[in-house]
Amino acid sequence: MKVRVLGCSGAIARQVRTTAFLIGESLLVDAGTGVGDLTLDELARVDHVLLTHSHLDHVAALPLMLDSVAGRRRQPVCVHALPETLEALRRHVFNHEIWPDFERIPSPERPLLRLEPLAVGDQLMLGPHRIEILPARHAVPAVGYAVETPQGAWVFGGDSGRNPAFWQRVNQLPLAMLVIETAFSQREAALARLSGHLCPADLATELAQLDSVPSGKQPLIGITHTKPDQAALIRSEIAGLGLEQRYRLVWLEAGQVFEF
Repeated sequence: MKVRVLGCSGAIARQVRTTAFLIGESLLVDAGTGVGDLTLDELARVDHVLLTHSHLDHVAALPLMLDSVAGRRRQPVCVHALPETLEALRRHVFNHEIWPDFERIPSPERPLLRLEPLAVGDQLMLGPHRIEILPARHAVPAVGYAVETPQGAWVFGGDSGRNPAFWQRVNQLPLAMLVIETAFSQREAALARLSGHLCPADLATELAQLDSVPSGKQPLIGITHTKPDQAALIRSEIAGLGLEQRYRLVWLEAGQVFEF
């Protein structure tokens, strides 16, 4: 199974895109600005979108993507998220003011968009992919995801601050890769905690909850969602904490592909 990093930043700049991961060919996890790097043919093959939460950097490309593939699809694109996230999309995006209501276009009987609610603990089978919904703690209702692969679970924690319930479940999974955010540098630790994000010291505390595994089988730890203007500082602070020696850290970049 291939996981393609389309975007992994907390904001935008040249060659910097917000959160989106393509799993195989048909599943998107979040729909940030990185989705815009897909070709029209690739966009048309996306049948399911899993959203972690409603914030713009995770949903910005969704309405534009739907417009791009409207003439190429015979079945709706299914967007799966918490009920609160789906309600936010209905009220603030697909409302005929910000964007057309694709739940009713081209007709209510044959819409381009279907919104499907989920809950923490649910297990979904979306095409060939088995997914479990994980808890997250953010400024708005949020979740993470675990996608089953032949080598273990690819886990995305989403935007989340300190989260004991997340680790309780992750430590029960055969883990191939964990994607975890570090949005702010240490100088903005108070803002990180207020907004439901991690700073390097909190990342260290969170990773310490990951159970040890036999030597040689440690999972990859992908660092995501750094703010562009703080990325270098965050990286130096993480290095200063010794985390790169303790874990198999990977700094995510748009365009990377991981195979499991």
